[in-house]
Amino acid sequence: MSLPRQVLPGTYYMLTRRCSERRFFLRPDRATNNAYLYCLIEAAQRFQIDIVIMCMMSNHHHVVIRDRAGRYPEFIEHLHRMIARSQNALRGRWESFWASGQTSVVRLVDRDDVLRKVAYVAANPVQDQLVDRVDHWPGINGYRALLKGHELRAERPFHFFRKGGPMPEQVTLRLRFPEDLGDATCLAKELEAMITRIELDAADERRRTGRSVLGRRAVLRQAWSRAPTTFEPRRVMSPRVAAINRWARIEALVRNKAFVRAYERARSLWREGATALFPPGTYWLRRFANVQIAAT
Repeated sequence: MSLPRQVLPGTYYMLTRRCSERRFFLRPDRATNNAYLYCLIEAAQRFQIDIVIMCMMSNHHHVVIRDRAGRYPEFIEHLHRMIARSQNALRGRWESFWASGQTSVVRLVDRDDVLRKVAYVAANPVQDQLVDRVDHWPGINGYRALLKGHELRAERPFHFFRKGGPMPEQVTLRLRFPEDLGDATCLAKELEAMITRIELDAADERRRTGRSVLGRRAVLRQAWSRAPTTFEPRRVMSPRVAAINRWARIEALVRNKAFVRAYERARSLWREGATALFPPGTYWLRRFANVQIAAT
């Protein structure tokens, strides 16, 4: 059994989920782009999630979020179920859509950690040498919408959701930096500089190695049933916390250990039938067993 996670309102996370067997089930096209964006926006609105940025790659996706109400587990459960069912309907599939491992959920400790992961998500297609500029990626990427404040819009996918059903006909989202991160103009300038640096570094690597980008057209021509031929390490560690500052990272890890210890003590008492107060941030037992939570 995995260790419990503390789920607190107002926390930032980077979420990552991979497709089964690394296959290109999310290969960009008009229907896939629209369906992914529709499912993402609808799930965010349903569970009070602030989307900072997203990037849909061909065989995985990344999202940086602010969990406004402490409901991110419900959000990822609903989001990934809807994407899987919608894409399987589009592709005429019935088998598992996502890889069997859990969604990677990395807590971002402070402002610089959030900004660094936003840049990582935005530049993912460039770092993978698929395109030379972030704006050239043909899939969903929230970079330009975040910088310019453009509204993202998606229609209810006709290939899956029924006409006249409970799902909205259209959903919209305007990406923004949450106010608690600081001045949005300064953040946008820093992000632009980081992306420019990543694009230049990727170009330097291509010159050194003689490689070239795969290119937008080649990405769009890939068969959705294919998978990369490159090797991917397995059984590697999955981090739960990302922090540039060493002491902030240590503090976050200490807090995690303290939460786990308090949770385990309360769970032992609860299983014995004794009165137990679970630590703030207890999620599963609060939601499904209505346990008592200590005041913050």
